[in-house]
Amino acid sequence: MSEFKVKSDIEIAQESELLPIQKIADRVGLSSEDVEYYGKYKAKISYEKIRELQKNKDGKVILVTSINPTPAGEGKSTVTVGLGDALGRLGKKTMIALREPSLGPTMGIKGGATGGGYAQVLPMEDINLHFTGDLHAITTANNALAALLDNHMHQGNELNIDPRRIVWKRAVDLNDRALREIVIGLGGPMQGVPRQDGFDITVASEIMAVLCLSSDLEDLKHRIARMVIAYTYDRKPVTVKNLGVEGAIALLLKDALKPNLVQTIEHTPAIVHGGPFANIAHGCNSVMATKTAAKLADYVVTESGFGADLGAEKFLHIKSRNAGLQPEAVVIVATIRALKMHGGLAKNELTFENIMALEKGLENLMKHIETVSHFGLPYVVAINRFSADTESEITVLQKWCERYSIPVALTEVWEKGGKGGLELAEKVLQEIDRNERSFTYLYDIQAPIEEKIRTIVQKVYGGKDVEFSVKALKQLKDFEQFGWGNLPICMAKTQYSLSDDPKKPGRPVDFIIHVRELKPKLGAGFIVALTGEMMTMPGLPKNPAAYGMDVDEKGRAIGLF
Repeated sequence: MSEFKVKSDIEIAQESELLPIQKIADRVGLSSEDVEYYGKYKAKISYEKIRELQKNKDGKVILVTSINPTPAGEGKSTVTVGLGDALGRLGKKTMIALREPSLGPTMGIKGGATGGGYAQVLPMEDINLHFTGDLHAITTANNALAALLDNHMHQGNELNIDPRRIVWKRAVDLNDRALREIVIGLGGPMQGVPRQDGFDITVASEIMAVLCLSSDLEDLKHRIARMVIAYTYDRKPVTVKNLGVEGAIALLLKDALKPNLVQTIEHTPAIVHGGPFANIAHGCNSVMATKTAAKLADYVVTESGFGADLGAEKFLHIKSRNAGLQPEAVVIVATIRALKMHGGLAKNELTFENIMALEKGLENLMKHIETVSHFGLPYVVAINRFSADTESEITVLQKWCERYSIPVALTEVWEKGGKGGLELAEKVLQEIDRNERSFTYLYDIQAPIEEKIRTIVQKVYGGKDVEFSVKALKQLKDFEQFGWGNLPICMAKTQYSLSDDPKKPGRPVDFIIHVRELKPKLGAGFIVALTGEMMTMPGLPKNPAAYGMDVDEKGRAIGLF
């Protein structure tokens, strides 16, 4: 008797039937004139149609977040896709809005970001690789700006830029630690002005954040113009507008700004567009994607990166403020496996039942529930079931939720697709119908930068206080003087812990968050606070996922997950 083999995500994807993209477009009222085809199964939605849709009523937005991620996996994208498919099975006109994967984690340790099992967006190989070229366009725009800036320095430096205070870095959409700190312009006067430089990963570039937060091309251009790229010798900020190249940079992004239309395995229309990380950027897909989906469908299921301490907080404080979007309900994804890791188990111990570790790990889930509650939003906990979960463990989690009157649904979308998400979909709809929203921001946008950071640390992370480096204290003073104090905060923090120490899972207490540096992102419209040892250019693990990737003689991808 042959051993049963569980199919991989890519095998399931490659065996699934894709409909021509126009048939998917038809489902949400998009004609062939409204979309621009990128092959048979991908399309971009035209600017003309997006403008026309503004007269439509907005659908209800459902935000999917999770507990702090662990190496055991949470499956947030999988639940997002499965919930969208389940709502479709219930007869609801639904769209899904996701971020685009970055090649860095795809070829590194995390893998792709198109869901999993029978809850995936397709074509997964294309989306996880080059897709419609959006990330390449963002990379090119970022590096064109860097080249134009260095050329300005070489040609006489009329703006009096101090080469020691250039803050605009180059970018590449890969994990490459060797590029974090580099020296450029070597080789003599004809090779430019020598200076220290470095690379960010593309998804940490402000160009990515600007594209994701722009409402149209004009807004994109205005945001690019506001970006701070350097400081003068007398320490005044220099913007792209001062350099005079905002038009050229916007030109490189004119097609990338259009949202991408694809489909799930069950043919639910999905928009996949934009991809900022949530640990070093704001972690949400584009405003144009979510708003367009809300104009086309009655329900939009979208996600934010990592746990509620990062992605959901930034969705609500940055994206919601910027776009006027407020979710009707939040789904908090948790797995038995991840909760046991938060309870102290190692990854190789997760296949064994351990009620004690599970109960300890529930402290992490409770903090994320409290955070969502602080914002005044209804929520449902989704138990994303894995094959090794025991009935006793599931019962413990369900009874814990029952004890605290927490809405909960067992979710099996990886194995069963939308059918496995019906309970979750019904619970979410019940919470939307039952609750009157009392959404509130946790900080006043006009509050000082330091106060806003402290509010996030104490109310969202559960920390004791925040500590600023000497450099950050100087920046606090400078930024307020420059008039940048009335911007929201984008915390750059490890995703693995509520604290800034990735080795502290669960629900640590009495911890201090250490802010080492602040970065103005005026185009994006927020201030980044770098905490702990967070890097804006990740490195590769000892055994990158790329080692298992290949392509067959028919051009089909192998080893993507």
